[in-house]
Amino acid sequence: MLHEQHWKHVQEGLEVKLCPSPDGSEELFILCRSEARREKEQAIHNRFVERLNKGLHKVKKSCASGRVKNVRLVERRIGRLLERYNRASRLFDIDVSTKGGPASGGKELNGKLDLTWTIHDTYSDWARLSEGYYLLRTNIKDWTPEDLWKAYIQLTEAEAAFRIHKQDLNLRPIWHQREDRVQAHILVCFLAYVLWKCLAQMCKQAGLGNEPRTILEEIRLRCVSKPEQHLAILLHKLNLKPPSRLEMKLKL
Repeated sequence: MLHEQHWKHVQEGLEVKLCPSPDGSEELFILCRSEARREKEQAIHNRFVERLNKGLHKVKKSCASGRVKNVRLVERRIGRLLERYNRASRLFDIDVSTKGGPASGGKELNGKLDLTWTIHDTYSDWARLSEGYYLLRTNIKDWTPEDLWKAYIQLTEAEAAFRIHKQDLNLRPIWHQREDRVQAHILVCFLAYVLWKCLAQMCKQAGLGNEPRTILEEIRLRCVSKPEQHLAILLHKLNLKPPSRLEMKLKL
């Protein structure tokens, strides 16, 4: 499936291709490969391997110093490391032993424990090869792979919209009792979402990504008459000019 054939270019850094079901069923699979996703997964992969390797070195150092002689204690420490860095855990083959042979049981040993580990090249190679790839499944056969991918993205955007309404804009819970106030509450949240999407487009055009949440946190947390240098650059890119002083307008 990874052969360089029948790939369809959807957008910059993203390609898709149709793959038949291996069991001959009515389903189809859309194999997607994303350059941005590959870079992200590669960075996560490297970080987990590095941190797990560093944690094992700390355990090994404790064993070599003779401070730790309980095998079960060492195994628990290793288990916590594998759980914390689970994305890299399957790459490591870890062995706890003594100079006289493999360690076992939970008793204190007279000698020193030794910790060794190796990384499975086969699984590591597969993890590297699969970085940036993901599968979509469908039973629609008369759509192009590009249209199927775009439909999937629209679904994720709809789910994200509901999530933003619930979490960021506090659409729910609704405490109003009257129908007109409930409708007004929903309208305000909808207008807030429109502003949210407009700010996302402004961020995208300014080269700041398409996530306005970080921008709002920056602006909301720093309310000063003269912005700091990094905040001034941020506002300049968004073509926003804060007032030099706040004024309160009285209603007559």
